Amino acid sequence: MMEKISIRFFEDKEIRAVWDDGKSKWWFSVVDIIGALTDSKDPRKYWSVLKTRLKKSNFELTTKCSQLKLKANDGKNYLTDCLLQEDILLLVENVPSKKSKKFIEWFTYSDETIDGKSKSKAYALFDSSLLQVIEVGTVKGLQQIHGYLFGGLYDFAGQIRKLNIAKGGFQFAPVQFLDNTLKAIEKMPESTFDEIVSKYVEMNVAHPFMEGNGRTTRIWLDLILKKNLRLCVDWSKISKKDYLDAMRKSTTDTKQIKILLENALTDKINDRDIFMKGIDYSYYYEQEIDIIGSDGE
Repeated sequence: MMEKISIRFFEDKEIRAVWDDGKSKWWFSVVDIIGALTDSKDPRKYWSVLKTRLKKSNFELTTKCSQLKLKANDGKNYLTDCLLQEDILLLVENVPSKKSKKFIEWFTYSDETIDGKSKSKAYALFDSSLLQVIEVGTVKGLQQIHGYLFGGLYDFAGQIRKLNIAKGGFQFAPVQFLDNTLKAIEKMPESTFDEIVSKYVEMNVAHPFMEGNGRTTRIWLDLILKKNLRLCVDWSKISKKDYLDAMRKSTTDTKQIKILLENALTDKINDRDIFMKGIDYSYYYEQEIDIIGSDGE
């Protein structure tokens, strides 16, 4: 049963993928890849013309396509031509584009990076027993999440940092005060939406880990919301720019991030699709950024 959906981002363009349990491989949307490579206003038409041309030349690529249901922007599922990972490079070779080399490098290595491996672990969280034992809203719980996401990838996975860090001229909580800062954050109330987001913002400012803070604290936030309000954030409703702008401003004014998060709340706390998209967008926020609210990487 194909139910694991993933969204990858190439130059801010969505590339949808669906997992095939039988083959233990990802199928990728051809139309999405065409759109990312060509910036075509109508990638479906572009693919239709290209596919017809390839068929006439008896090119084997067209026979390898499978039509799978993928969710579109209107929320409905449509049959979409998809190719397995090993056939995507063949597709790219037949699409005239100045972006081909960059796309191939991104596509070939993205799953093998620390981010790629960590993201695979994050996907597995949905079915993991860890979600049932994490200490929600505590520093230990945050460490448990970080340790799970980055265990085997960073030697400091799950460990509170021992060095000072800064990003974009912003100094995160100094090490000499970090222990007391984290204890104070842990004691912050979390019975209302405003209280929960305030606690989340303070944890972001503390930045307790050397790397991986953003991805870890967003999961931490969702767990607090689920426990206390029976809600979570549908991160796919929040654009990267809006989120990063709001987080940058949150150090002095939390109004913008609270409005942003409140408008994206959903009661679908056990929905696999919501969770998986949340992971996709959370990792997307951290790509090639250099402002407060990032992982400080």
